[in-house]
Amino acid sequence: MPAAVWRCLRRYRQRMVSLKLLAPLIALGVTAPALAAAPAPTSAHSLFASRELWATVDACNPQDHPNTIGIRGSMPVDGHKGDQMFMRFQVQYYNATTKKWVYVAKGADSGFQQVASTTTASQSGRNFQLVPTSGPFRLRGVVSFQWRRGAHVVHDTSRITTAAHKSLVGSDPAGFSTATCKIG
Repeated sequence: MPAAVWRCLRRYRQRMVSLKLLAPLIALGVTAPALAAAPAPTSAHSLFASRELWATVDACNPQDHPNTIGIRGSMPVDGHKGDQMFMRFQVQYYNATTKKWVYVAKGADSGFQQVASTTTASQSGRNFQLVPTSGPFRLRGVVSFQWRRGAHVVHDTSRITTAAHKSLVGSDPAGFSTATCKIG
């Protein structure tokens, strides 16, 4: 049999096993909300495709904080109780000569920081004040995300900053979200 047919049969069997496991609960009158009370563990694929996983520039050279770029990220929970979430914020500049994005060497890397909540999607951010030696510079952010179980990283990914995201706090001006920032 072709591989595609085997995959379809395997998925069909998995669904049938799932339905057989649910049958006793349905017979007892357990309703869908009761079954959904505990979040199911999330696969890496659904984590990485989540609309709650993003990075944005939420401050770009505001008048009250010149030469500052604010980077904010959002990450979903993975559904495993007790897992911890971490984010790392880094700044890159666009090198017009090489036509590549390059990490800023000093003062533009937060290191990994633990995110406050592990029960809902969480946002966090970091501002970086840079002193341009010449300019202007086109900047963007990179946010790295980690889900940890104890000392082990169970999922990790990163996102470059994109526009049109809603920061819960910290954007300057309020509601500001963009992919890049010019400073200098």
